[in-house]
Amino acid sequence: MMKKLIYIISLLCLSAVAYADKAVSIHDVSAVDCKECHAKIYKQWKGSMHAQSTAISDPIHGAFYRKVMGDPRQENVRHKKSGKYPVCLQCHAPNAALAQSTKLDAKPAYSEGINCVACHTLKRYKGTQAKNGKMRLGLKAYETADVLQGPHGFLTEYGENPNLEENPHLGKELPLEANSSMKTSDACMGCHDKRNNSHGVALCDTGDEYVESRSKDTCQSCHMPIVKAGADHSMRGGHSISMLKRAVRLDITTQKQTDSINVKVQIENLLPHNMPTGAPFRNIYLKLTALSANGDVLWQNFKLHPAKEDAQAFFVYVITNDAGVPKPPPLATKVGKNTRLKPYETRVLTYNLPATGVDLVRAELYYNLLTPGLIKMIKKLPEDLKIPKRIAWDEKKIH
Repeated sequence: MMKKLIYIISLLCLSAVAYADKAVSIHDVSAVDCKECHAKIYKQWKGSMHAQSTAISDPIHGAFYRKVMGDPRQENVRHKKSGKYPVCLQCHAPNAALAQSTKLDAKPAYSEGINCVACHTLKRYKGTQAKNGKMRLGLKAYETADVLQGPHGFLTEYGENPNLEENPHLGKELPLEANSSMKTSDACMGCHDKRNNSHGVALCDTGDEYVESRSKDTCQSCHMPIVKAGADHSMRGGHSISMLKRAVRLDITTQKQTDSINVKVQIENLLPHNMPTGAPFRNIYLKLTALSANGDVLWQNFKLHPAKEDAQAFFVYVITNDAGVPKPPPLATKVGKNTRLKPYETRVLTYNLPATGVDLVRAELYYNLLTPGLIKMIKKLPEDLKIPKRIAWDEKKIH
């Protein structure tokens, strides 16, 4: 046992030197300290958006944070209008939020965003709605523990890893309690249930969408599937093309008439929440194209973007000011429209195309992390975050 345990203790001691002002809290433990025994999980987490959740690491969140709050590398940053501590840190940098710090590079546990201890110290979910009617978001929705929480107890004193002489979580340095609530959606809902801006406009409403679906699936069943006897900590979502391709089903049917082609595009949301869900600027759109036998484009449902040219093909959540002008999340005062696919909804879009020369009709569904307006607004945005991702497609030959 001693080699493994001494290594972990030495890491904690090094951390204690770095944070010499006080003894290291479990909430200051870096994910690197967990890597020695959980290398595979660490690698999965390191590539996840949980590990990139802070305003330093996430370009999209960072752009909004700097506009509304300030520099994420500075201490004592407050909301520019209200003067309050940034509520977004409760989800995006929970360990920093516990310490009421805003300098997100002050400690590894802060810059790591939603790291190991951020989730594995959640003891009990209290809900996002407080008795006084106010919302409690992120860590405020939980009772947190000073002892690590795990979804299982121990089968033996050696745990599930026979290569370890002893399980270090049975000792005094890094004890762990069994907490079966980590296997339920309660472990996710503090951050993913709902979120309003300062004007009461819903920015995220995944929890209510999930309730509407009446699904018995947990968040973990899709976002943390069991792979080789362990939960996948990659936690894939809207940034994962493989996850997005599993989210919807698309089919087209065609009927040729004398001088036109009737096309029906059926889009089915396979998810227990809206598609897309989460951040209000995420959207999907349908591109329908008629092609000649040589591959020439003879007709399309839009030239530049369907937002104005084919509104039924644009699935989006629009938030606006009082005058109805679309605004970014911090500034919106009301909901303009919501055309996202509801949980398990099947929607059929109908088109009549000119038949002359058409050999094939193709339908493609694209996913975007941002609306066109926000892409223009946010400077220095990586190209991969701007590019639409094709997530479903179908085509039919015209006879």
